Amino acid sequence: MNPTIPYTYRQLLQRHGGLFSYDERRALRTLLASLHPEVASDPALPGNSLADRLQIVQIILDEIGLGKAAVLSVLLHGEVERGHITTTEIDDRFHTSVDGIINGLSQVEGLYRRNAAIETENFRKLLLSFAEDVRVILIIVAERLFVMRHLEGVDDDTRQGIARECAYLYAPLAHRMGLYAIKSELEDLSLKYTNRTIYKEIARKLNETKRSRDQYIAAFIGPLREKLRVIGADFEIKGRTKSIHSIYNKMKKQNTPFENIYDLFAIRIIFDVPPAREKAVCWQAYSIVTDMYQPNPNRLRDWISIPKSNGYESLHTTVIGPQGKWVEVQIRTTRMDEVAEKGLAAHWKYKGIKGETGMDEWLRSIREILENPELNAIDFMDEFKLNLYDKEVFVFTPGGDLHKLPKGATVLDFAFHIHSELGCRCVGAKVNGRNVPIKQPLANGDQVEILTSPAQKPNRSWLDIVSTSKAKTKIRQALKEVEYKDAEIGRETLMRRFKNWKVELDDGNLSRTAKKLAYKTVSDLYQDVAHGKLDLHTVRDAYQAIADKHEAATSDSETKSAELYTAREPDVTDAKEDVLIIGADLKHVDYKLAKCCNPIYGDDVFGFVSINGGIKIHRKDCPNAPQMIARFGYRIIKARWSGKAAGSLYPITLRIVGHDDIGIVANITSLISKEKNMLLRSISIDSNAGLFQGNITLMVTDTKDLEAICKKIKQVKGVKSVTRA
Repeated sequence: MNPTIPYTYRQLLQRHGGLFSYDERRALRTLLASLHPEVASDPALPGNSLADRLQIVQIILDEIGLGKAAVLSVLLHGEVERGHITTTEIDDRFHTSVDGIINGLSQVEGLYRRNAAIETENFRKLLLSFAEDVRVILIIVAERLFVMRHLEGVDDDTRQGIARECAYLYAPLAHRMGLYAIKSELEDLSLKYTNRTIYKEIARKLNETKRSRDQYIAAFIGPLREKLRVIGADFEIKGRTKSIHSIYNKMKKQNTPFENIYDLFAIRIIFDVPPAREKAVCWQAYSIVTDMYQPNPNRLRDWISIPKSNGYESLHTTVIGPQGKWVEVQIRTTRMDEVAEKGLAAHWKYKGIKGETGMDEWLRSIREILENPELNAIDFMDEFKLNLYDKEVFVFTPGGDLHKLPKGATVLDFAFHIHSELGCRCVGAKVNGRNVPIKQPLANGDQVEILTSPAQKPNRSWLDIVSTSKAKTKIRQALKEVEYKDAEIGRETLMRRFKNWKVELDDGNLSRTAKKLAYKTVSDLYQDVAHGKLDLHTVRDAYQAIADKHEAATSDSETKSAELYTAREPDVTDAKEDVLIIGADLKHVDYKLAKCCNPIYGDDVFGFVSINGGIKIHRKDCPNAPQMIARFGYRIIKARWSGKAAGSLYPITLRIVGHDDIGIVANITSLISKEKNMLLRSISIDSNAGLFQGNITLMVTDTKDLEAICKKIKQVKGVKSVTRA
């Protein structure tokens, strides 16, 4: 047995012994001792062995605050999956229901068993299991935190994928659950593995300035502590440095180096008072702080009067401290601090699991997205992201009911928030007694009365007006219904006319006709036919031309000579099939090379799943790569070149700068023409003030040939630089 198992188990008993009765502890020890080899072995990834599971239990107990059912589910869901024990037996032995949690964990584990990082097409299934029991989300967040803490021994490709996924999905999930400490740690660890250089640099500078920061925090807290004693309540003051990820974001947002970031730390004042005194004490402390230090009025955040939807309560303000430095001050109570640290689990502890936390409403909105089968996986991911890092505005109905909406929500969002039918018929609103259009953004405190018309119906431009996922989903559903009906009418009209013309309709040729007429799909063509926007004679003529051409091409296909194929301009898609391996050693996968960076054989590359579902291959140093990875990390898949370059040629553009000497261009083109396995596709030269700048597009086999030709061009007299465009 792993020697850490008894130690970890004893630690858990010491801190949480009251969680299980004596008989239950004995039953649990018996079950753990009989775990099967596949559970106790060391897996390729951290998180599956018994020792790892016990550490995950530590996280869910100490850092999140879940209870007995969650502990049993983490330890035993593998045994249930393998049929060694049933959820009914667990319920009988330990007097708690684990069925919902274990089912959710098994579904998620099944998805991850296929790949270390979740695949985009499986994301809907992942959220389905989340939406059944919110504790599944909390456990999975704990498991991913454990994995992130133990990623050093994992291979780099897997580590990068998991780190990107954590930054994109699990850090925002932790934020939504109110687990702010875990959210910050996940963001820091993700940055550590995806941009190690930046992470180490900020960490080094934080370490170098630690002493001066500690001195500053002490100077700030000292006089404040004396003033706060007059409130007559027990309290503590903590000073903390902002996370590395948060500092990095500030550096990017402000486009400034580390040395110019002044608000590196925050002060937290925590009072231990009964619930009845909480608001009064917090506002009294706020008054003392702002009397001592000048506040920034635009940075007051009151989440005590109206808590966040995940239960977070606190007063935040930013003040100018000694030496003119900005300091963030957070004021809260012990109860509020526990909710802030442990999120939903702590909120349930104080208000009961059926208490209004906003989470039921959030999970309902997730289910509404899941109900839309027409939403593709990538749009679904984007819709889900709208529900994570949302800031809120609070608006009122004419009857005085309070509703929370994301910041930036419009009148149309509010209409769909109240009811789908109200949204579909919305023509505007009265906001604070004044008529406004459907695109009017809402502000805190607005009183909104929706105006409707029975003749109104959604149109595609509404998708640009709304910002909430519920409104987008309902608008798409309504548009789909209208488009489907119109397409059916158009199809029937077209088939009837073609039958009258005695033209046989072939789906393949009709699809080609739609593309020739600049339609993305045949359905779009049908809709324009239904609306009378497309002349049927135009469709017939285009269809007949394509049908005749296709028939002629089919009859000639067997007599084509090999020269027709060899005469084509070389293209990477005609190369050896397995020249590029995508994902987890997948072969024969269709892909295209990105035009933005023109990767060639030998470049370090990655795959990017585009909106239409195709895969585009980019260089890792592509200028668009940082933005793609940051915004769409879930679409990134690994790719690598395989074997040898199989004689295929890839387009590459070289930017050449040099002195405008006579014959320099001729020398360069002559040099290229002598190279084997290389073609000159195009050249453009611009001369100004004795210098020339030129772009030369070549067809090359691989990076070795590219490096060789670049080296030779640099040696041409007059050439100053050769760079890859």
